[in-house]
Amino acid sequence: MITVTVSRKNNSYISFVSEGHAGYADEGEDIICAAVSALALNFFNSVEAFTEDGFEGGAGESGSFEFRFTSDISPESKLLMNSLILGLQNIERDYGKSYINVKFKEV
Repeated sequence: MITVTVSRKNNSYISFVSEGHAGYADEGEDIICAAVSALALNFFNSVEAFTEDGFEGGAGESGSFEFRFTSDISPESKLLMNSLILGLQNIERDYGKSYINVKFKEV
């Protein structure tokens, strides 16, 4: 199962971590893993291309992905983060929590 943990502070999403594998299909054919990876990478690239916001993170070992803002968060980044979360929650709704679980925590 993929677990995505989104952190929020003062009513703003400030980071997320994605860990694990969906297990929906064999490696290289898992559409849930591919969708989550595409959303995370597109979010990362979009923040870099369309904002001046500071951040750190990226792809890690075994399919993990981490992202954290290191500066104030612009309205554009807030919209991009909301779009990422919407996409992840739609995958969770359509395929079930046995493949992906999106969690939120206040920090």
